[in-house]
Amino acid sequence: MSAEQESVDTIIIGGGLSGLYTAFMLTKKKKSFVLLEARPRVGGRILSPAHNGFFTDLGPSWYWPARNPRVNALVKALDLAGYPQFESGLCRFQARDGQTETIPGYPMNPPGWRLDNGMISLVNGLCSRIPGDRIRLNHPVCKIKRLDNGARVTVGCLDQVPQCRLEASSVILALPPRLAAGSILFTPDLPHDLTQAMLRASTWMAGQAKFFALYDKADWRRSGLSGQGFSLCGPLGEIHDGSGKTDSPYGLTGFVGIPALRRKDSQTMIQAILGQLALLYGHTAAQPVSVYYQDWAQEPFTATEYDQRTAHNHPEFLPPSGKTSTWNNTLHFAGSETADDFGGYLEGALSSAERAVLSLG
Repeated sequence: MSAEQESVDTIIIGGGLSGLYTAFMLTKKKKSFVLLEARPRVGGRILSPAHNGFFTDLGPSWYWPARNPRVNALVKALDLAGYPQFESGLCRFQARDGQTETIPGYPMNPPGWRLDNGMISLVNGLCSRIPGDRIRLNHPVCKIKRLDNGARVTVGCLDQVPQCRLEASSVILALPPRLAAGSILFTPDLPHDLTQAMLRASTWMAGQAKFFALYDKADWRRSGLSGQGFSLCGPLGEIHDGSGKTDSPYGLTGFVGIPALRRKDSQTMIQAILGQLALLYGHTAAQPVSVYYQDWAQEPFTATEYDQRTAHNHPEFLPPSGKTSTWNNTLHFAGSETADDFGGYLEGALSSAERAVLSLG
């Protein structure tokens, strides 16, 4: 059976924040486009499971109003609101031998903020302003072929996905360069130095796992603790108070410090984390009303085999091989890892999308 074919001005590949912001800007410009997302949901690494109206951020958690003008502007444009990260009180520290002590805290500088209703509110706000028929879920892209006046994108190389083809004057890759280089067949081949640069570009959070526990009470606050914690033995390496603006429900959230290749199944990890929280914050910390765990290294539309080693220090992200486009300005790079500034952050996702849309003319 022949593949279904469709033509538009622009094809956006990737439905994370960068791809959605690109679609939002093209909608305002009244441009013809489609957004192709491999997952059955939009948001990419923004993932915020709901618990009784509260949203637990298992991907990006903060933005910094003093340093993120684009995020600030988008929050206002979408009529959203944020609140400062709770950091009042002392911090807990766990040495390599498991010994714990209470130390002064390390407040973020500049202060970090969380969003009411979680970071997913950015995703929902953008989607509400993009025509619904322009976003195609369950559309994994496997091939991009350069044409004389644009490119042809093939979707659905997996057996369970119906195949279709789309043609456009421009294609915007709004996904991590490493993921694009490892999962999409480009015809003709991209330049060798560009492909290698894409494969070398780390994907922020791709090797990480996050945990979120919710409570009816915050006993750690009553003990003079901020909820902040650091551990050299794990399983969590970094912990923060994840409570809502109005406090209830209260939360503890953190990043797993164990490398992806050494992590066990989710239930084993959750039990180990709860034991660690009890040691750091008291026995009630092991009795949350709900827990959430996300291992991003197990997400095929986020991580590749090269991402199994967690990038603990924030890499310096730049456009791959210094290029923001290729194929004679047909193929454009977006996505936070290609940003000229704030790469890997929400701000970088927005700035790379702005750059890609501007390059379309």
